[in-house]
Amino acid sequence: MTRSPIRVVLADDDPLVCTHLTTMLHTADDIRVIETVQDGAAVVESAIRHRPDLILMDLRMPGVDGLAATGRITAMARPPTVVALTTFDADRYVIAALRAGAAGYLLKSTPPDELVILVRMAAAGHTVLPHGAARGLLAATARTPLPESLTERDTEILTCLGKGLSNAQIAASLHLTEGTVKGYVSRVLVKLGCANRTQAGLIAQQAGLDR
Repeated sequence: MTRSPIRVVLADDDPLVCTHLTTMLHTADDIRVIETVQDGAAVVESAIRHRPDLILMDLRMPGVDGLAATGRITAMARPPTVVALTTFDADRYVIAALRAGAAGYLLKSTPPDELVILVRMAAAGHTVLPHGAARGLLAATARTPLPESLTERDTEILTCLGKGLSNAQIAASLHLTEGTVKGYVSRVLVKLGCANRTQAGLIAQQAGLDR
């Protein structure tokens, strides 16, 4: 059975960037850019209207910026995955985007083949980061030691998050149902004070749980 293509909304205020990224993504048969928008208010409207699988979100746009738009979208019921787009790897807005609920970030200069792979990964529920990004993000999101309230099962779930596993992969690895995994993930996020699984995964890496 043919799988439905990954439906992507691309938000960037530079038309050339939109055209460039759309062209790269359309080299893949399983990815379709269904709309391009130029500001945060428009991307929120697009998310409501089209219910895409994934939004590639420029962080610096006029009016409602990408950070505010990310927060609004991730607060929706059954939100699409949001991946931040940035020009500079050390952009301080990236950390704010992750805290707002983004599932990772990509550089606009990402090569075409890598971009396609990372979009597929993000749509499948994985955390996506540029090569070499984790170390800088860990330093920027340094936290206190893991709370004592984490149970052995919580730690197993957190370890899987550190490895970038999706709920389906965690369920298969730990012989649980996806619904049970979803409940555990939510509990771990609350205990860690994290807004999303990306932040939790970075904490797991910082603690060495991903090894």
